[in-house]
Amino acid sequence: MSAGAPSAPDAAVRRAAELRRLIDRYNHRYYALDDPEVPDAEYDQRLRELQALEARYPALVTADSPTQRVGTSPVAAFAEVRHRRPMLSLDNAFSDEEVRDFDRRVRGRLGTVPAVAYSVEPKLDGLAVNATYEDGVYTRAATRGDGEKGEDITANLRTIRSLPLRLHTRAPPRLLEVRGEVYMPLAGFRRLNEQAAARGEKTFVNPRNAAAGALRQLDPAVSASRPLDFFVYGIGDVEGEALAERQGELLETLRRFGFRICPHTRVVASIDDCLRYFQEIGAERHRLPFQIDGVVYKVDEFALQRRLGFVARAPRWAIAHKFPAEEAMTTVRGIEFQVGRTGALTPVARLAPIHVGGVTVSNATLHNIDELHRKDVRIGDTVVVRRAGDVIPEVVAVIPERRPRGTHRVELPAVCPVCGSPVERVEGQAIARCTGGRRCPAQRKEEIKHFASRRALDIEGLGDKLVEQLVDAGLVKSPADLFTLEEARLAALDRMGEKSARKLLAAIEHAKRTTLARFLNALGIRDVGESTAAALASHFGGLDALRAADVAQIQEVPDAGPVVATSVVAYFRDRANAAVLDRLLASGIHWPKPPAVARGPLAGKVFVLTGTLEGCTREDATERIAARGGKVSGSVSKKTDYVVAGRDPGSKLDKARSLGITILDEAAFVRLLGG
Repeated sequence: MSAGAPSAPDAAVRRAAELRRLIDRYNHRYYALDDPEVPDAEYDQRLRELQALEARYPALVTADSPTQRVGTSPVAAFAEVRHRRPMLSLDNAFSDEEVRDFDRRVRGRLGTVPAVAYSVEPKLDGLAVNATYEDGVYTRAATRGDGEKGEDITANLRTIRSLPLRLHTRAPPRLLEVRGEVYMPLAGFRRLNEQAAARGEKTFVNPRNAAAGALRQLDPAVSASRPLDFFVYGIGDVEGEALAERQGELLETLRRFGFRICPHTRVVASIDDCLRYFQEIGAERHRLPFQIDGVVYKVDEFALQRRLGFVARAPRWAIAHKFPAEEAMTTVRGIEFQVGRTGALTPVARLAPIHVGGVTVSNATLHNIDELHRKDVRIGDTVVVRRAGDVIPEVVAVIPERRPRGTHRVELPAVCPVCGSPVERVEGQAIARCTGGRRCPAQRKEEIKHFASRRALDIEGLGDKLVEQLVDAGLVKSPADLFTLEEARLAALDRMGEKSARKLLAAIEHAKRTTLARFLNALGIRDVGESTAAALASHFGGLDALRAADVAQIQEVPDAGPVVATSVVAYFRDRANAAVLDRLLASGIHWPKPPAVARGPLAGKVFVLTGTLEGCTREDATERIAARGGKVSGSVSKKTDYVVAGRDPGSKLDKARSLGITILDEAAFVRLLGG
């Protein structure tokens, strides 16, 4: 204590201890269990009270105080820390057969064991760390480093609020090292990059790089500002009684101590179950809120682990089953501009073929001219390409040190590369557009593909290649021409024939019965997507009322701002569009009149959906809300009454919280709908 500092009275000591316990419990419930115990205002009040006590009586500050999560000054460099037990790496398997070979080796070394139980868990793509607790209090943390020694990141790891600063047990081990993965949730990663891009700063290539960069900041305050989280998967050294006899039991013990454990971890009975788990988590992979690059299998029983031992720097009792790489390096052979449905020019990199994400990739999007210039991608560059799930492959970064001499920056073309019409770019907008409209074959093809797509008119059998044939042959110049196609001319097309032609014409006839929302979406009005089309249909009830509406009237729709309203009015007042629209209606396209909606608790209520719902599709949820008088909007605003948050919600949830809007989980949403 410094000279003259007041000593803390007993009441202050007791109150500070009580506040530390309360805030630690609140943190655990909020960050580790996703189950807040008190409102944010209550939490803030308790934290401010503790801060005031510690400011008045500095002697009350303890290492495990929640006020010390960001309480140290920046350091000049990271100190070296030697691990009490090495942090080993894992051998990798890239096929089912390699996994079965691993299991055969395990059972062979164990002798008479017919089958081995394994603990299985996703392999997070983050940063492995080792955290030390002495008498239950967090004292130090280090990166994996070379396995023998790492960097001291004690202050930075402390900033992660899901990490307990004191173990939740009355009898903690005298010393405990826990090992886990620091990662950045995907929603936080997206927000971080959006904020960086808005400031004109460099964005991160992937969540792992972002997490590593955040954890290795010399200033812990910077680490605290980054959205990091932490899952524990094992232990290093421990002094005292054994915590468990099996890996699954150990994780449950660590959960009781206050740590977050990956919820997808489980114990399975055999290697066949391991491979089934790999398939299940692989199918779920792109819906998880964090990035993974494989699955880890560990022999569950510790006694068997000890019998199996280690080889070199890896255990014989564990292996990582890796997914196909989602990022890879290749070279740019060319850059071309594709023309979309609304005339938007999208730069596309033509690549030296590379196997990434389980497929061979030879093209990758560069989004728009601003993004192309920001990343400074040039022909001849070596680039990092990413492909995740069904997402279009994209160029995420250039490797500048591999750039050949004599490259040049790619500029926006002055005329459309397909039809030669002038390219127009509105000042302040990232998108440049071909001004050719339906005169441009590329726009014509994309318009018809969209019109026939599943979320629009849903014309079965009218795929992309067939649309291109129809346009190239001059049979279709607008969506209305689809309804005047003749069987003989269709049958004469490549790979069609009479049977296929009759089947397609039947599908086109079937598509005439639709809904107003689907029809509006099918028209491909600029700035009008599926949810906005549904909102317009719900608000106006019929096409005639919408066609006659002005900008002010359209802005009364919850999901329609001035940009949408202007686009809708411009579409319906365009003579060419009006002619196509009249022909479509004359062909027999129709939809039922909207049912009369009884007034009730959802009448006039505005909903926003975010994340994945388990019990129904987003389209089903929209229809159920509309049937009860509610409306669905695509964006959160002060007009929003409810935000329905499914799994892995996006930034809409954060905005809803900031505006104080009622948030419903799926169970509450179903109850509101009436079951």
